[in-house]
Amino acid sequence: MIHGVINVYKERGYTSHDVVAKLRGILKQKKIGHTGTLDPDAQGVLPVCLGKATKLCDMLTGEEKVYEAVLRLGINTDTQDMTGQVLKVREVQVTPEEAEEAVNSFVGEYDQIPPMYSARKVNGKKLYELAREGKEVERQARRVRIYEIVILECRPPLIRFTVRCSKGTYIRALCQDIGEKLACGGCMESLLRTQVGRFTLKDSLKLDQIRQLAADGRIEQILTPVDEMFAGIPSVTVKSEFRKLIQNGNAFLPGHLLEAGGPGFGFAGPGQVRVYDEAGGFYGIYECQTERGRFQPVKMFLGD
Repeated sequence: MIHGVINVYKERGYTSHDVVAKLRGILKQKKIGHTGTLDPDAQGVLPVCLGKATKLCDMLTGEEKVYEAVLRLGINTDTQDMTGQVLKVREVQVTPEEAEEAVNSFVGEYDQIPPMYSARKVNGKKLYELAREGKEVERQARRVRIYEIVILECRPPLIRFTVRCSKGTYIRALCQDIGEKLACGGCMESLLRTQVGRFTLKDSLKLDQIRQLAADGRIEQILTPVDEMFAGIPSVTVKSEFRKLIQNGNAFLPGHLLEAGGPGFGFAGPGQVRVYDEAGGFYGIYECQTERGRFQPVKMFLGD
């Protein structure tokens, strides 16, 4: 089984689930998961986790994301993008300066209402399922954070910008909210995700490229190993005679580690560590609990 993360470039027309299904066929394994949905019409970075790395899906879903979007002012649709049914058309009498001021006003925290056409659940049912049934339900606003917006081009009715934001932010909803602030409405015309955490657009690969690499037996070249996802955390190595403890996901003592200066030793205080055996095998993330004098497991990557 293959273990690690692949930085996939999701092309227009595919759902995130489509990407996972196609990768299962390409790589001949079932244990694959994606790290947060992208609309079928959207493109860009979609990290996909394989094997043991599927335990990282929740962590990657929570990473900061960067998008490049085009907002079209003057149109409201039921999906909040140009793929939906037009609900209202209004005249756009907005100067570039007014548009830029409105866009930049959303930097910071604000309460955003999730779109009806989204995977968010209400009473156990996905909103897009209700929307397809012609139902609209009340949605509770969620606090999101816009860390940065950079306007690339502003020629109303079109505004092109990049946005760096927290998890759970809907760019479609942001586009509509900007349009409403300008009193002319608006919806998203296009969306490109350029970054998810450490994964960037320039390093992403389309499915056809991944298929060719798999056929050539070179899939390892594009895998980010599980332990590399925690590269900023110090590492420690457990002595061979105590390896059974980490194989079973048990706590261990400082005395079970190689001496300072030994292979893999890089820890000198409380906090989280990456744990390896003397053969270089990665087992998981542990927390040094100084008050209890031991290392306690936080997240293990054992088994297949």
